[in-house]
Amino acid sequence: MDRKQFFSVLDTFIQSPGKFTVLSHVNPDGDAIGSSLALSQFLEKLGHRVEVMVPNDFPGFLAWMPGASNIQVYDKDTENCDKILEASDLLFILDFNHISRSGGIRKTLESLKTKKILIDHHRDTDLSQFACALSETEVSSTSELVAETVLHYGEHYIDESIATNLLVGIVTDTGSFSHSIFHPETFAICAKMVEKAPSYNQIHQLIYDTFSENRLRLLGYSISNKMEILEEFNTAIISLNKEELARFDYQVGDTEGIVNYPLSLKKIRMSVLVTERQGVIRFSFRSKGNFSVHELAQNYFNGGGHTNAAGGTLNCSMEAALNQLHRVLPEYKDLLRKE
Repeated sequence: MDRKQFFSVLDTFIQSPGKFTVLSHVNPDGDAIGSSLALSQFLEKLGHRVEVMVPNDFPGFLAWMPGASNIQVYDKDTENCDKILEASDLLFILDFNHISRSGGIRKTLESLKTKKILIDHHRDTDLSQFACALSETEVSSTSELVAETVLHYGEHYIDESIATNLLVGIVTDTGSFSHSIFHPETFAICAKMVEKAPSYNQIHQLIYDTFSENRLRLLGYSISNKMEILEEFNTAIISLNKEELARFDYQVGDTEGIVNYPLSLKKIRMSVLVTERQGVIRFSFRSKGNFSVHELAQNYFNGGGHTNAAGGTLNCSMEAALNQLHRVLPEYKDLLRKE
């Protein structure tokens, strides 16, 4: 579905006031929260009643974002969230393209016959699940797609709150514009947002300069004590088990960004963060150049994402998870060694 078709179908759904719910993925990040809040605020301007819902809590360093205090967290208030979903005329699915990434909401979502609209930038989308979809992988973030959606209806809809939320989404999903920039329009959109938002310096500080002491010490421990360099594969691995996270009083979001640090090493082409949380082993993959961590995550770790950023999970011990990672690396040796 191209953009012209998407907006044509979307028009039919949003022309009359309704009850909408905007949903994002389990373990929501800055792009999930930013795009969801911005879209909900735009839809409210059109006269709709809108709820934003996430499967579980989001990082505390995003709590300052305009509208964040109104987000419904499914695993904190399941009964009320189910009522909201069942009463919705339309569901907007943002920043994920498979129902399996909806965490505890999945069972309810699968039982609902409510029409779903997708706005997302991940790969391998099954479009049959959605009434219409704006699904493009060559964009920085879902927030960029939401920005283009709002701008399609008119720049006058962009206010300080919407601009701020969209900037947070784009900045966090590009690592402060260090990756996932596919075209200059990303910067043109950000320029429009900066015009409407408060000081960009302030926004950046609120995202990146609000670490707790424990979070900073966890970062230092991760790099100093837990970073394993595999020169043969141009790969770095950092693993943190549940005891280590507890030692630093882990809070949601405290490991955000750790996986990016090893990529600053000249010869490292892939960095992997492996953490033990909520009874499962989670993988965060990052790469430089054209090495696709999406394929690696999809083939061996029940995950996927983008060429240079992906995630996955395994239901096993930390030891077994690390053994699996070491076992599959030789298959990718030539690609990882390729300049």
